[in-house]
Amino acid sequence: MSFRVSFSQPSQVPLKGALVLGAFEDLKFTPAFENWDKKSGGHIGKALTHTKFKGKTGSSAIITAPENFHFSRIVLIGLGKKEDFTAKKAEELGGAIVAALSCTIDSEAVVEFDGISGLKDTELAAHIAFGASLRSWQFLKYFTKKTEDELAHLKKLTVSTSDEKDTQKQFSTLEKILDAVNLVKEVVSEPANVIYPKSLAEIAKTLEKDGVEVEILNQKDMEKLGFGALLGVAQGSANEPRTVVLKWNGGKKGEAPVAFIGKGVTFDSGGISIKPAGGMEDMKWDMAGAAAVMGTLKALAGRKAKVNAVGVMGIVENMPSGTAQRPGDVVKSYSGQTIEVINTDAEGRLVLADVIWYAQEQFKPKAIVDLATLTGAIIISLGHSRAGLFSNNDEMVKTLKAAGDDVGELLWHMPTDDSYYKDIESDIADMKNVGAGREAGSVSAAKFIERYIQNKTPWAHLDIAGTAWAPKDNALNAKGATAFGVRLLNEWVRQNHEEK
Repeated sequence: MSFRVSFSQPSQVPLKGALVLGAFEDLKFTPAFENWDKKSGGHIGKALTHTKFKGKTGSSAIITAPENFHFSRIVLIGLGKKEDFTAKKAEELGGAIVAALSCTIDSEAVVEFDGISGLKDTELAAHIAFGASLRSWQFLKYFTKKTEDELAHLKKLTVSTSDEKDTQKQFSTLEKILDAVNLVKEVVSEPANVIYPKSLAEIAKTLEKDGVEVEILNQKDMEKLGFGALLGVAQGSANEPRTVVLKWNGGKKGEAPVAFIGKGVTFDSGGISIKPAGGMEDMKWDMAGAAAVMGTLKALAGRKAKVNAVGVMGIVENMPSGTAQRPGDVVKSYSGQTIEVINTDAEGRLVLADVIWYAQEQFKPKAIVDLATLTGAIIISLGHSRAGLFSNNDEMVKTLKAAGDDVGELLWHMPTDDSYYKDIESDIADMKNVGAGREAGSVSAAKFIERYIQNKTPWAHLDIAGTAWAPKDNALNAKGATAFGVRLLNEWVRQNHEEK
Protein backbone atom coordinates (compact mmCIF):
# COMPACT_ATOMS: atom_id res chain seq x y z
CA MET A 1 0.00 0.00 0.00
CA SER A 2 1.47 3.31 -1.04
CA PHE A 3 -0.49 5.48 1.42
CA ARG A 4 -1.57 5.53 5.05
CA VAL A 5 -5.25 5.03 5.83
CA SER A 6 -6.95 6.79 8.73
CA PHE A 7 -10.53 7.29 9.86
CA SER A 8 -12.10 10.42 11.29
CA GLN A 9 -15.48 11.87 12.20
CA PRO A 10 -16.71 14.34 9.56
CA SER A 11 -16.18 17.35 11.82
CA GLN A 12 -12.55 16.37 12.43
CA VAL A 13 -11.23 15.48 8.96
CA PRO A 14 -8.02 17.25 7.89
CA LEU A 15 -8.92 20.23 5.69
CA LYS A 16 -6.30 19.94 2.95
CA GLY A 17 -5.54 18.05 -0.23
CA ALA A 18 -8.39 16.63 -2.30
CA LEU A 19 -11.97 16.25 -1.09
CA VAL A 20 -13.76 13.17 -2.47
CA LEU A 21 -17.55 13.31 -2.62
CA GLY A 22 -20.19 11.12 -4.22
CA ALA A 23 -23.30 11.44 -6.33
CA PHE A 24 -25.85 8.86 -7.42
CA GLU A 25 -27.07 8.51 -11.00
CA ASP A 26 -28.90 11.51 -12.47
CA LEU A 27 -26.97 13.68 -10.02
CA LYS A 28 -28.87 12.76 -6.90
CA PHE A 29 -26.44 14.16 -4.36
CA THR A 30 -25.48 12.89 -0.94
CA PRO A 31 -25.96 15.08 2.14
CA ALA A 32 -22.17 15.51 2.36
CA PHE A 33 -22.10 16.82 -1.21
CA GLU A 34 -24.90 19.30 -0.44
CA ASN A 35 -23.08 20.45 2.68
CA TRP A 36 -19.74 21.05 0.92
CA ASP A 37 -21.42 22.62 -2.09
CA LYS A 38 -23.05 25.11 0.23
CA LYS A 39 -19.68 25.86 1.86
CA SER A 40 -18.22 26.45 -1.60
CA GLY A 41 -20.91 29.01 -2.39
CA GLY A 42 -22.46 26.64 -4.94
CA HIS A 43 -19.19 26.41 -6.88
CA ILE A 44 -19.10 22.59 -6.94
CA GLY A 45 -22.61 22.22 -8.33
CA LYS A 46 -22.09 24.94 -10.93
CA ALA A 47 -18.77 23.46 -12.05
CA LEU A 48 -20.43 20.06 -12.53
CA THR A 49 -22.72 21.51 -15.19
CA HIS A 50 -19.62 21.93 -17.39
CA THR A 51 -18.73 18.21 -17.19
CA LYS A 52 -20.26 15.00 -18.55
CA PHE A 53 -20.46 13.56 -15.03
CA LYS A 54 -23.87 11.97 -14.36
CA GLY A 55 -23.08 9.81 -11.32
CA LYS A 56 -22.75 6.46 -13.11
CA THR A 57 -20.93 3.75 -11.19
CA GLY A 58 -17.18 4.31 -11.13
CA SER A 59 -17.28 7.53 -13.17
CA SER A 60 -15.47 10.59 -11.88
CA ALA A 61 -14.99 14.31 -12.35
CA ILE A 62 -12.27 16.56 -10.96
CA ILE A 63 -13.06 20.17 -10.11
CA THR A 64 -10.59 22.85 -9.04
CA ALA A 65 -11.69 24.30 -5.71
CA PRO A 66 -12.66 27.97 -5.48
CA GLU A 67 -10.32 30.50 -3.85
CA ASN A 68 -10.06 30.36 -0.07
CA PHE A 69 -11.69 26.89 0.03
CA HIS A 70 -10.34 24.33 2.48
CA PHE A 71 -9.27 21.84 -0.22
CA SER A 72 -7.24 22.19 -3.40
CA ARG A 73 -9.71 20.27 -5.56
CA ILE A 74 -12.90 18.25 -5.37
CA VAL A 75 -13.11 14.74 -6.84
CA LEU A 76 -16.62 13.51 -7.64
CA ILE A 77 -17.22 9.76 -7.78
CA GLY A 78 -20.27 8.12 -9.32
CA LEU A 79 -22.22 5.91 -6.91
CA GLY A 80 -24.56 4.46 -9.53
CA LYS A 81 -28.19 3.65 -8.80
CA LYS A 82 -29.45 4.51 -5.34
CA GLU A 83 -29.83 0.99 -3.98
CA ASP A 84 -28.39 -1.01 -1.11
CA PHE A 85 -24.61 -1.14 -1.10
CA THR A 86 -22.72 -4.38 -0.47
CA ALA A 87 -19.16 -4.76 0.82
CA LYS A 88 -18.10 -5.58 -2.75
CA LYS A 89 -19.63 -2.36 -4.09
CA ALA A 90 -17.95 -0.35 -1.33
CA GLU A 91 -14.57 -1.90 -2.19
CA GLU A 92 -15.01 -1.14 -5.89
CA LEU A 93 -15.92 2.41 -4.89
CA GLY A 94 -12.62 2.62 -3.01
CA GLY A 95 -10.83 1.40 -6.12
CA ALA A 96 -12.55 4.06 -8.24
CA ILE A 97 -11.44 6.72 -5.76
CA VAL A 98 -7.78 5.73 -6.07
CA ALA A 99 -8.03 5.59 -9.88
CA ALA A 100 -9.49 9.12 -9.93
CA LEU A 101 -6.92 10.47 -7.45
CA SER A 102 -4.11 9.14 -9.65
CA CYS A 103 -5.02 11.96 -12.05
CA THR A 104 -4.24 14.59 -9.39
CA ILE A 105 -1.02 15.62 -7.65
CA ASP A 106 -2.47 15.70 -4.13
CA SER A 107 -0.55 13.82 -1.45
CA GLU A 108 -3.59 13.78 0.86
CA ALA A 109 -7.27 13.14 0.31
CA VAL A 110 -10.42 13.07 2.42
CA VAL A 111 -13.36 10.81 1.51
CA GLU A 112 -16.79 11.75 2.78
CA PHE A 113 -19.80 9.66 1.78
CA ASP A 114 -23.16 9.45 3.50
CA GLY A 115 -26.76 8.70 2.64
CA ILE A 116 -25.75 5.23 1.38
CA SER A 117 -27.99 2.36 2.51
CA GLY A 118 -27.21 -1.33 2.91
CA LEU A 119 -24.12 -1.01 5.11
CA LYS A 120 -23.44 0.71 8.41
CA ASP A 121 -21.30 3.75 7.80
CA THR A 122 -18.46 2.07 9.72
CA GLU A 123 -18.65 -0.95 7.40
CA LEU A 124 -18.85 1.32 4.39
CA ALA A 125 -15.76 3.27 5.48
CA ALA A 126 -13.73 0.12 6.26
CA HIS A 127 -14.52 -1.52 2.92
CA ILE A 128 -13.91 1.70 0.96
CA ALA A 129 -10.47 1.89 2.59
CA PHE A 130 -9.85 -1.80 1.81
CA GLY A 131 -10.80 -1.39 -1.85
CA ALA A 132 -8.68 1.74 -2.15
CA SER A 133 -5.73 -0.10 -0.62
CA LEU A 134 -6.15 -3.05 -2.99
CA ARG A 135 -6.27 -0.75 -6.03
CA SER A 136 -3.27 1.30 -4.92
CA TRP A 137 -0.74 -1.57 -5.02
CA GLN A 138 2.01 -1.10 -7.59
CA PHE A 139 5.22 -2.99 -8.28
CA LEU A 140 7.84 -0.22 -8.28
CA LYS A 141 10.93 -2.11 -7.13
CA TYR A 142 12.99 -1.95 -10.30
CA PHE A 143 12.48 1.67 -11.34
CA THR A 144 15.76 3.57 -10.91
CA LYS A 145 15.10 6.82 -12.80
CA LYS A 146 11.81 7.69 -11.10
CA THR A 147 11.24 8.41 -7.43
CA GLU A 148 8.45 6.74 -5.50
CA ASP A 149 6.77 10.16 -5.15
CA GLU A 150 6.57 10.43 -8.94
CA LEU A 151 5.09 6.97 -9.23
CA ALA A 152 2.75 7.01 -6.21
CA HIS A 153 2.12 10.50 -4.90
CA LEU A 154 -0.86 9.84 -2.59
CA LYS A 155 0.46 9.44 0.96
CA LYS A 156 -2.59 9.76 3.22
CA LEU A 157 -6.24 8.81 2.75
CA THR A 158 -8.74 9.80 5.44
CA VAL A 159 -12.20 8.24 5.31
CA SER A 160 -14.95 9.87 7.36
CA THR A 161 -17.01 7.70 9.71
CA SER A 162 -19.22 8.11 12.76
CA ASP A 163 -17.12 5.73 14.90
CA GLU A 164 -13.36 5.74 14.30
CA LYS A 165 -12.61 2.95 16.78
CA ASP A 166 -15.16 0.48 15.38
CA THR A 167 -14.15 1.27 11.78
CA GLN A 168 -10.48 0.76 12.55
CA LYS A 169 -11.27 -2.59 14.20
CA GLN A 170 -13.07 -3.78 11.06
CA PHE A 171 -10.33 -2.46 8.80
CA SER A 172 -7.63 -4.16 10.90
CA THR A 173 -9.15 -7.55 10.00
CA LEU A 174 -9.31 -6.58 6.34
CA GLU A 175 -5.68 -5.46 6.53
CA LYS A 176 -4.65 -9.04 7.33
CA ILE A 177 -6.21 -10.12 4.04
CA LEU A 178 -4.60 -7.13 2.32
CA ASP A 179 -1.16 -8.17 3.60
CA ALA A 180 -1.69 -11.64 2.15
CA VAL A 181 -2.89 -10.30 -1.20
CA ASN A 182 0.04 -7.91 -1.46
CA LEU A 183 2.55 -10.67 -0.69
CA VAL A 184 1.11 -12.75 -3.54
CA LYS A 185 1.13 -9.81 -5.95
CA GLU A 186 4.77 -9.16 -5.08
CA VAL A 187 6.06 -12.69 -5.64
CA VAL A 188 4.01 -13.12 -8.84
CA SER A 189 5.41 -9.83 -10.19
CA GLU A 190 9.04 -10.70 -9.50
CA PRO A 191 11.12 -12.04 -12.41
CA ALA A 192 12.20 -15.66 -12.56
CA ASN A 193 15.80 -14.83 -11.68
CA VAL A 194 14.49 -13.66 -8.30
CA ILE A 195 11.67 -16.13 -7.70
CA TYR A 196 12.72 -19.74 -8.30
CA PRO A 197 11.90 -22.88 -6.30
CA LYS A 198 14.33 -22.32 -3.45
CA SER A 199 13.60 -18.60 -3.03
CA LEU A 200 9.81 -19.08 -3.18
CA ALA A 201 10.06 -21.80 -0.54
CA GLU A 202 12.08 -19.43 1.64
CA ILE A 203 9.38 -16.77 1.33
CA ALA A 204 6.77 -19.34 2.32
CA LYS A 205 8.91 -20.11 5.36
CA THR A 206 8.30 -16.54 6.62
CA LEU A 207 4.67 -17.49 7.32
CA GLU A 208 5.92 -19.11 10.52
CA LYS A 209 5.79 -15.66 12.10
CA ASP A 210 2.03 -15.69 11.42
CA GLY A 211 1.64 -18.98 13.26
CA VAL A 212 1.69 -21.24 10.20
CA GLU A 213 3.64 -24.50 10.44
CA VAL A 214 5.96 -24.81 7.43
CA GLU A 215 7.68 -27.94 6.10
CA ILE A 216 9.87 -27.93 3.01
CA LEU A 217 10.63 -31.08 1.00
CA ASN A 218 13.78 -30.92 -1.14
CA GLN A 219 14.65 -33.01 -4.17
CA LYS A 220 16.08 -35.92 -2.17
CA ASP A 221 12.96 -36.02 -0.01
CA MET A 222 10.76 -36.19 -3.10
CA GLU A 223 12.96 -38.84 -4.72
CA LYS A 224 12.53 -41.03 -1.63
CA LEU A 225 8.77 -40.52 -1.72
CA GLY A 226 8.53 -41.24 -5.44
CA PHE A 227 7.32 -37.91 -6.84
CA GLY A 228 8.08 -39.10 -10.37
CA ALA A 229 5.66 -36.74 -12.14
CA LEU A 230 6.84 -33.57 -10.42
CA LEU A 231 10.52 -34.50 -10.66
CA GLY A 232 10.15 -35.24 -14.36
CA VAL A 233 9.12 -31.62 -14.93
CA ALA A 234 12.02 -30.31 -12.86
CA GLN A 235 14.81 -32.46 -14.30
CA GLY A 236 15.77 -30.02 -17.08
CA SER A 237 16.48 -27.14 -14.71
CA ALA A 238 19.58 -26.24 -12.70
CA ASN A 239 17.19 -25.04 -9.96
CA GLU A 240 16.09 -27.98 -7.85
CA PRO A 241 12.38 -28.28 -7.01
CA ARG A 242 10.67 -27.86 -3.65
CA THR A 243 7.38 -28.93 -2.17
CA VAL A 244 6.16 -26.66 0.62
CA VAL A 245 3.57 -27.79 3.16
CA LEU A 246 1.75 -25.08 5.14
CA LYS A 247 -0.48 -25.91 8.11
CA TRP A 248 -2.81 -23.61 10.02
CA ASN A 249 -4.43 -25.25 13.04
CA GLY A 250 -7.14 -22.82 14.07
CA GLY A 251 -10.01 -25.29 14.36
CA LYS A 252 -10.86 -28.18 16.64
CA LYS A 253 -8.02 -30.55 17.41
CA GLY A 254 -8.16 -33.61 15.17
CA GLU A 255 -10.76 -32.18 12.80
CA ALA A 256 -9.99 -32.89 9.13
CA PRO A 257 -8.57 -29.85 7.34
CA VAL A 258 -9.54 -28.17 4.12
CA ALA A 259 -6.65 -28.51 1.66
CA PHE A 260 -5.43 -25.96 -0.87
CA ILE A 261 -3.02 -27.15 -3.56
CA GLY A 262 -1.04 -24.85 -5.85
CA LYS A 263 0.90 -25.19 -9.08
CA GLY A 264 4.19 -23.35 -8.61
CA VAL A 265 6.06 -23.32 -11.92
CA THR A 266 8.38 -20.37 -11.31
CA PHE A 267 9.22 -20.20 -15.00
CA ASP A 268 7.68 -22.22 -17.78
CA SER A 269 9.68 -22.30 -20.99
CA GLY A 270 7.61 -25.27 -22.13
CA GLY A 271 10.59 -27.56 -21.75
CA ILE A 272 11.53 -29.52 -24.88
CA SER A 273 8.07 -28.60 -26.26
CA ILE A 274 9.32 -25.03 -26.05
CA LYS A 275 6.94 -22.10 -26.20
CA PRO A 276 7.16 -19.35 -28.85
CA ALA A 277 9.50 -16.54 -27.83
CA GLY A 278 6.82 -13.85 -28.03
CA GLY A 279 5.25 -13.42 -24.60
CA MET A 280 7.39 -16.08 -22.92
CA GLU A 281 8.44 -13.47 -20.32
CA ASP A 282 4.92 -13.72 -18.91
CA MET A 283 5.66 -17.25 -17.77
CA LYS A 284 7.24 -15.87 -14.60
CA TRP A 285 3.70 -15.88 -13.19
CA ASP A 286 3.06 -19.55 -13.84
CA MET A 287 3.50 -20.00 -10.09
CA ALA A 288 0.45 -17.86 -9.27
CA GLY A 289 -1.55 -20.86 -8.05
CA ALA A 290 1.06 -21.79 -5.46
CA ALA A 291 1.41 -18.14 -4.47
CA ALA A 292 -2.36 -17.91 -3.95
CA VAL A 293 -2.22 -20.97 -1.68
CA MET A 294 0.51 -19.25 0.34
CA GLY A 295 -1.58 -16.07 0.49
CA THR A 296 -4.69 -17.96 1.57
CA LEU A 297 -2.88 -19.60 4.48
CA LYS A 298 -1.40 -16.23 5.46
CA ALA A 299 -4.84 -14.59 5.40
CA LEU A 300 -6.41 -17.36 7.50
CA ALA A 301 -3.61 -17.21 10.04
CA GLY A 302 -3.57 -13.41 10.08
CA ARG A 303 -7.20 -13.15 11.08
CA LYS A 304 -7.00 -16.23 13.33
CA ALA A 305 -9.60 -18.18 11.38
CA LYS A 306 -11.25 -20.97 13.36
CA VAL A 307 -10.45 -23.71 10.86
CA ASN A 308 -7.82 -26.33 10.20
CA ALA A 309 -6.27 -25.75 6.80
CA VAL A 310 -3.33 -27.15 4.89
CA GLY A 311 -1.65 -25.74 1.82
CA VAL A 312 0.71 -27.68 -0.46
CA MET A 313 2.81 -25.87 -3.06
CA GLY A 314 4.54 -27.90 -5.77
CA ILE A 315 7.38 -25.66 -6.95
CA VAL A 316 9.50 -26.37 -10.05
CA GLU A 317 11.12 -24.65 -13.01
CA ASN A 318 10.38 -26.11 -16.46
CA MET A 319 13.44 -25.70 -18.68
CA PRO A 320 14.88 -27.32 -21.82
CA SER A 321 18.33 -28.89 -21.48
CA GLY A 322 20.24 -32.08 -22.07
CA THR A 323 18.63 -33.54 -18.95
CA ALA A 324 15.09 -32.36 -19.71
CA GLN A 325 12.09 -34.63 -19.95
CA ARG A 326 11.30 -35.64 -23.54
CA PRO A 327 7.95 -35.99 -25.32
CA GLY A 328 7.15 -39.69 -25.21
CA ASP A 329 8.75 -40.32 -21.81
CA VAL A 330 6.75 -42.33 -19.28
CA VAL A 331 6.87 -41.36 -15.61
CA LYS A 332 5.45 -43.00 -12.51
CA SER A 333 3.58 -40.62 -10.22
CA TYR A 334 3.54 -40.75 -6.42
CA SER A 335 0.11 -42.43 -6.65
CA GLY A 336 1.66 -45.34 -8.58
CA GLN A 337 -0.18 -44.42 -11.79
CA THR A 338 1.91 -44.05 -14.94
CA ILE A 339 1.81 -41.10 -17.33
CA GLU A 340 2.94 -40.84 -20.94
CA VAL A 341 4.27 -37.31 -21.40
CA ILE A 342 3.13 -36.24 -24.86
CA ASN A 343 3.79 -32.53 -24.40
CA THR A 344 6.31 -31.20 -21.86
CA ASP A 345 4.46 -27.86 -21.89
CA ALA A 346 1.52 -29.54 -20.15
CA GLU A 347 3.61 -29.70 -16.99
CA GLY A 348 1.38 -28.15 -14.33
CA ARG A 349 -0.93 -31.13 -14.12
CA LEU A 350 2.10 -33.39 -13.56
CA VAL A 351 3.16 -31.26 -10.60
CA LEU A 352 -0.36 -31.25 -9.17
CA ALA A 353 -0.71 -35.02 -9.56
CA ASP A 354 1.98 -35.72 -6.98
CA VAL A 355 1.21 -32.97 -4.47
CA ILE A 356 -2.54 -33.59 -4.50
CA TRP A 357 -2.00 -37.30 -3.80
CA TYR A 358 0.53 -36.43 -1.10
CA ALA A 359 -1.91 -34.03 0.62
CA GLN A 360 -4.56 -36.76 0.76
CA GLU A 361 -2.15 -39.40 2.05
CA GLN A 362 -0.79 -37.13 4.77
CA PHE A 363 -3.81 -35.09 5.91
CA LYS A 364 -7.03 -36.85 4.84
CA PRO A 365 -8.70 -33.52 4.01
CA LYS A 366 -12.46 -33.07 4.00
CA ALA A 367 -12.28 -30.94 0.85
CA ILE A 368 -9.62 -30.02 -1.72
CA VAL A 369 -9.27 -26.91 -3.88
CA ASP A 370 -6.39 -26.69 -6.33
CA LEU A 371 -5.37 -23.50 -8.14
CA ALA A 372 -3.28 -23.42 -11.29
CA THR A 373 -2.51 -21.24 -14.26
CA LEU A 374 -3.10 -24.44 -16.15
CA THR A 375 -4.34 -23.88 -19.70
CA GLY A 376 -4.43 -21.27 -22.41
CA ALA A 377 -7.70 -22.93 -23.43
CA ILE A 378 -9.48 -21.44 -20.42
CA ILE A 379 -8.54 -17.94 -21.61
CA ILE A 380 -10.07 -18.72 -25.00
CA SER A 381 -13.23 -19.90 -23.21
CA LEU A 382 -13.62 -17.25 -20.51
CA GLY A 383 -11.19 -14.42 -21.19
CA HIS A 384 -9.83 -12.53 -18.19
CA SER A 385 -13.02 -11.94 -16.20
CA ARG A 386 -13.64 -15.39 -14.74
CA ALA A 387 -11.66 -18.45 -13.72
CA GLY A 388 -12.75 -21.91 -14.78
CA LEU A 389 -14.31 -24.03 -12.01
CA PHE A 390 -14.25 -27.81 -12.32
CA SER A 391 -15.55 -30.02 -9.53
CA ASN A 392 -16.85 -33.45 -8.56
CA ASN A 393 -19.19 -31.93 -5.96
CA ASP A 394 -22.24 -29.75 -6.65
CA GLU A 395 -22.21 -28.21 -3.19
CA MET A 396 -18.63 -27.03 -3.64
CA VAL A 397 -19.57 -25.49 -6.97
CA LYS A 398 -22.41 -23.60 -5.31
CA THR A 399 -20.43 -22.34 -2.32
CA LEU A 400 -17.29 -21.41 -4.25
CA LYS A 401 -19.29 -19.46 -6.83
CA ALA A 402 -21.17 -17.65 -4.07
CA ALA A 403 -17.96 -16.66 -2.28
CA GLY A 404 -16.47 -15.51 -5.58
CA ASP A 405 -19.52 -13.39 -6.36
CA ASP A 406 -19.35 -11.78 -2.91
CA VAL A 407 -15.72 -10.65 -3.29
CA GLY A 408 -15.67 -10.09 -7.05
CA GLU A 409 -13.40 -13.03 -7.96
CA LEU A 410 -15.75 -14.69 -10.39
CA LEU A 411 -15.93 -18.37 -11.37
CA TRP A 412 -17.66 -20.22 -14.21
CA HIS A 413 -18.67 -23.86 -13.79
CA MET A 414 -17.20 -26.01 -16.57
CA PRO A 415 -18.19 -29.61 -17.48
CA THR A 416 -16.41 -32.59 -15.92
CA ASP A 417 -18.42 -35.59 -17.07
CA ASP A 418 -16.53 -38.84 -17.58
CA SER A 419 -16.87 -38.83 -21.36
CA TYR A 420 -13.80 -36.57 -21.41
CA TYR A 421 -11.61 -39.30 -19.90
CA LYS A 422 -11.16 -40.86 -23.32
CA ASP A 423 -9.18 -37.77 -24.37
CA ILE A 424 -6.31 -38.72 -22.06
CA GLU A 425 -6.18 -42.46 -22.75
CA SER A 426 -2.65 -43.62 -23.59
CA ASP A 427 -1.52 -46.55 -25.73
CA ILE A 428 1.36 -47.45 -23.40
CA ALA A 429 0.56 -46.03 -19.93
CA ASP A 430 -2.34 -45.41 -17.55
CA MET A 431 -2.90 -41.99 -19.10
CA LYS A 432 -1.25 -39.29 -21.16
CA ASN A 433 -0.83 -35.69 -20.12
CA VAL A 434 -2.75 -34.03 -22.98
CA GLY A 435 -5.79 -34.73 -25.09
CA ALA A 436 -5.75 -35.71 -28.75
CA GLY A 437 -6.14 -32.19 -30.14
CA ARG A 438 -6.96 -28.62 -29.22
CA GLU A 439 -10.58 -29.31 -28.31
CA ALA A 440 -11.67 -28.97 -24.66
CA GLY A 441 -8.08 -28.53 -23.48
CA SER A 442 -9.01 -27.11 -20.09
CA VAL A 443 -11.53 -29.90 -19.51
CA SER A 444 -9.13 -32.74 -20.33
CA ALA A 445 -6.58 -31.11 -18.01
CA ALA A 446 -9.14 -31.08 -15.20
CA LYS A 447 -10.03 -34.71 -15.86
CA PHE A 448 -6.34 -35.58 -15.63
CA ILE A 449 -6.18 -33.97 -12.18
CA GLU A 450 -9.37 -35.73 -11.10
CA ARG A 451 -7.60 -39.07 -11.60
CA TYR A 452 -5.62 -38.17 -8.47
CA ILE A 453 -8.61 -37.51 -6.20
CA GLN A 454 -9.13 -40.38 -3.78
CA ASN A 455 -12.44 -41.80 -2.52
CA LYS A 456 -14.52 -39.07 -4.17
CA THR A 457 -13.20 -36.46 -1.76
CA PRO A 458 -15.02 -33.17 -2.52
CA TRP A 459 -12.68 -31.40 -4.94
CA ALA A 460 -12.60 -28.28 -7.04
CA HIS A 461 -10.02 -27.22 -9.60
CA LEU A 462 -9.67 -23.50 -10.39
CA ASP A 463 -7.97 -22.77 -13.70
CA ILE A 464 -6.76 -19.21 -13.10
CA ALA A 465 -4.68 -18.77 -16.26
CA GLY A 466 -6.88 -15.87 -17.37
CA THR A 467 -7.29 -14.17 -14.01
CA ALA A 468 -3.91 -14.38 -12.26
CA TRP A 469 -2.58 -11.43 -14.27
CA ALA A 470 -4.69 -8.45 -15.39
CA PRO A 471 -3.81 -7.23 -18.91
CA LYS A 472 -5.25 -3.80 -18.02
CA ASP A 473 -6.46 -1.90 -14.96
CA ASN A 474 -9.69 -3.07 -13.36
CA ALA A 475 -11.80 -2.09 -10.35
CA LEU A 476 -9.46 -3.41 -7.67
CA ASN A 477 -6.18 -4.02 -9.49
CA ALA A 478 -3.74 -2.05 -11.54
CA LYS A 479 -2.45 -3.91 -14.60
CA GLY A 480 -0.39 -6.87 -13.44
CA ALA A 481 -0.61 -9.49 -10.69
CA THR A 482 -4.06 -9.87 -9.10
CA ALA A 483 -3.56 -12.48 -6.33
CA PHE A 484 -6.74 -14.10 -7.64
CA GLY A 485 -7.98 -16.76 -5.25
CA VAL A 486 -6.83 -15.34 -1.92
CA ARG A 487 -9.92 -13.27 -1.15
CA LEU A 488 -12.17 -15.90 -2.75
CA LEU A 489 -10.86 -18.80 -0.66
CA ASN A 490 -10.65 -16.76 2.52
CA GLU A 491 -14.33 -15.87 2.08
CA TRP A 492 -15.24 -19.46 1.16
CA VAL A 493 -13.64 -20.71 4.37
CA ARG A 494 -15.32 -17.96 6.40
CA GLN A 495 -18.76 -18.80 5.03
CA ASN A 496 -18.54 -22.59 5.00
CA HIS A 497 -15.80 -24.07 7.17
CA GLU A 498 -15.18 -21.95 10.24
CA GLU A 499 -16.63 -22.64 13.65
CA LYS A 500 -19.50 -20.28 14.30
